[in-house]
Amino acid sequence: NDKKQGLYEPSHGSAPDIAGKGVANPLATILSAAMMLRFSLNQPEAADRIEAAVKKVLAQGLRTPDIYSDGTTKVGTREMGEAVVKALG
Repeated sequence: NDKKQGLYEPSHGSAPDIAGKGVANPLATILSAAMMLRFSLNQPEAADRIEAAVKKVLAQGLRTPDIYSDGTTKVGTREMGEAVVKALG
């Protein structure tokens, strides 16, 4: 809104049906945090860093089961999140 308040959540929500199974894709949640930084907290540089880290991880070929295809590396939720943190440097 005009006060820079927003609700930042991936369109799939928290996916309670797959909670704890290690198959959820954390990238939409991570990118939602980047949107919050950019649009509500006036921290575009931090948002840029997060978005670049996600792009780097995807360029490395890491994929959770929902976006996996031949020629990429299937990882779980934790591994994908850790890869993004590592890519942040």
